[in-house]
Amino acid sequence: MFHDVKERLERAAEILGVHPDVMEVLGYPRETLAASLPIRLDDGSIKVLKAFRCRYSEVRGPTKGGIRFHPSVSIDEVMALAFWMTMKTAVVDLPYGGAKGGVAVDTKKLSPTELERVSRAYIRAFAEMIDEHRDIPAPDMYTGGIVIAWMTDEIAALKRRPMPGAITGKPLQLGGSLGRDTATGDGAFICLEALRDRLQLGEGATIAIQGYGNAARVFADRAAPAGYRIIAVSDSSGAAHDPAGLDLQALGCHKDETGSVGGFAGDLHPDDLLTMPCDLLVPAALDGVIDEAVARDLQCKAILEIANGPVTPAADTVLKERGIEAVPDILANAGGVAVSYLEWVQNKTGDYWPADEIERRLTQRMQAATEAVLAEAEQHEIDLRDAAYVLALGRLCDAISATGTQTYYNGEG
Repeated sequence: MFHDVKERLERAAEILGVHPDVMEVLGYPRETLAASLPIRLDDGSIKVLKAFRCRYSEVRGPTKGGIRFHPSVSIDEVMALAFWMTMKTAVVDLPYGGAKGGVAVDTKKLSPTELERVSRAYIRAFAEMIDEHRDIPAPDMYTGGIVIAWMTDEIAALKRRPMPGAITGKPLQLGGSLGRDTATGDGAFICLEALRDRLQLGEGATIAIQGYGNAARVFADRAAPAGYRIIAVSDSSGAAHDPAGLDLQALGCHKDETGSVGGFAGDLHPDDLLTMPCDLLVPAALDGVIDEAVARDLQCKAILEIANGPVTPAADTVLKERGIEAVPDILANAGGVAVSYLEWVQNKTGDYWPADEIERRLTQRMQAATEAVLAEAEQHEIDLRDAAYVLALGRLCDAISATGTQTYYNGEG
């Protein structure tokens, strides 16, 4: 995965013609740490879990990125995700670098007390990194809610003082921000609306969503009243389909009661959602689901990436050949980190804002980022993905070059 994501950086570097010193600095993470977490299970035995934290770049500010608990977590994955966060924070012009972390564990097999032990053990293992001025974690896969509360409590105990700014995505009672729970879906919708003309999505445009989690549900709930038609959704257990448009309120109740969207409407198989006819395809689940082969079978006009890395670099070429525009993850799902930044600012100042102020600031930042990506696309005559990477790389290049490059030290400029 790490090798694949660097392909997009190298393509952006060719378009921009950046100085080799910049690519040397960005070619590998600033700091990556692996640790073992010995966890006492409820039956008295000990299980040792692999854990990681990667701080990719801090040239634009302290590193920022989530912590995920999932069996697939590996050092390669967290390095790739930390790279994406570096690009994402630069795209939306936040004073951050990128980071990511995780534990290779299946939370479905843990009791609540075991989950708490894992959460606190992670913070103890990486406490030297975590600080509001150095590295600021946040929730990711299977680490929302009480997990972040435990982590916030643990870092405060270790540092012997309250540190609300050291971790974002916290419960409101612990210094969290209004709007954080819906920020990723809200940001994706704001981005879509700003790109509606570019993507040629008219009134009644149809949307199919793979992965109906929190972000996708928020996105769908905002898209439907705006005139889009949500015709299909899927999750890990099933799918729902209605060409006339799904009743999202009833669908939400069904998922809350049963744990899945399966059995609600239609007979669509989850594996068929990606390649069904629709105007906009929204992959909002796992990375790598649209590879070269799947890209050739797509029947959509455009893609909006709410998941991290759902389209592989090999599939990028196919999408370009077929004229399918992809709104990249480093722009489309940046609403979460944008509101995490607002939470961090509120924690540092002690001035907490109402929901309408959060919404105003999120809308302003997402619209500005989208307009900047569009400007790069038009200037260089490139697609939105390349444009987002060019924008991010340009901002990183400016920060790295500000301290001098080979050209400066050779007296050439």
